[in-house]
Amino acid sequence: MVETRSYSFKDYLNKVLAGTASGIVIGLIPNAILGGIFQALVPYASIFQTMGTVVETMQFLTPVLIGVLVAMQFKLDPMQSTVIGAGTFLGSGAYTASEAGTSLIGMGDLVNVMLMAGAAVWLTHWLDSRLGSLNLILLPILVAGGIGTLGWLTLPHVSLVTQSIGNLINIFTTLQPLLMAVLITVAFSLIIVSPVSTVAIGIAVGINGLGAGAAAVGITACTAVLALGSKRVNEKGTTLAILLGAMKMMMPNVIKHPMLVAPIIINAIISGVGVYMLNLQGVPETAGFGIIGLIGPIQAAQMGAPPVGRHHGIFCHSIWRSLAS
Repeated sequence: MVETRSYSFKDYLNKVLAGTASGIVIGLIPNAILGGIFQALVPYASIFQTMGTVVETMQFLTPVLIGVLVAMQFKLDPMQSTVIGAGTFLGSGAYTASEAGTSLIGMGDLVNVMLMAGAAVWLTHWLDSRLGSLNLILLPILVAGGIGTLGWLTLPHVSLVTQSIGNLINIFTTLQPLLMAVLITVAFSLIIVSPVSTVAIGIAVGINGLGAGAAAVGITACTAVLALGSKRVNEKGTTLAILLGAMKMMMPNVIKHPMLVAPIIINAIISGVGVYMLNLQGVPETAGFGIIGLIGPIQAAQMGAPPVGRHHGIFCHSIWRSLAS
């Protein structure tokens, strides 16, 4: 039986955001931490290729995880949560269908994923006690099938959000290098704590060179603020999770306390100037990762950036001291 209490829009949104943030962390953290390591170890043993494929594929399950965890926020039972997870995945845009078959293409549009998870919960609430003994048969059809179809219909329109942000980033790339670096750094530091995927933006825009380096540093700047700023109120494991790539788990906090964006923007501006002075470079595939898996720093070093290991070492050392204190 679904919990009968009613929710205000604010409560409803907070629960959807909380479930979404947790689902993103669970889906992306394994590959963020282990993907680069396994790839480097492939020459030494073929098993690492298999292990790398496993953690990389787990990212495709992110919409399912989000749907299930959003449902659990509303205290739905296991069957209802599973059906909502299925419906969220089917409407996420994480796959494409053609005459050749169905192929996974990513984790979908996160904005659409959130909308479908929220819609699936609402539909499940509305259907509660209306289906009677046919609940087991009709709930998967109406919720999973119905929400999946709705997601396919809304995806082209919801994707315009990502496209619009991408167009704005494109405008930034045409500006004077210092201004471009600062604006892109600030933009990506804010995007990483929103439902929009920084990886998708980086690849869709094709951001390259100094712009890609600024994007990676922007995410890193946000990571530093969130990790250091939350260590006094969070457990060490939570702070470490943020450092390892779980910045989106802070989305609910940013929504509740908009003033959190102030230190993020300030740090991003300072970091953007550093990007320009150090001439940090990148490619579209690394722009959306920051220091996750050291993907951004490694790419910058490979593209001839000046020795910045000491700079990253200072950052990591400060985090380590904060965790230890």
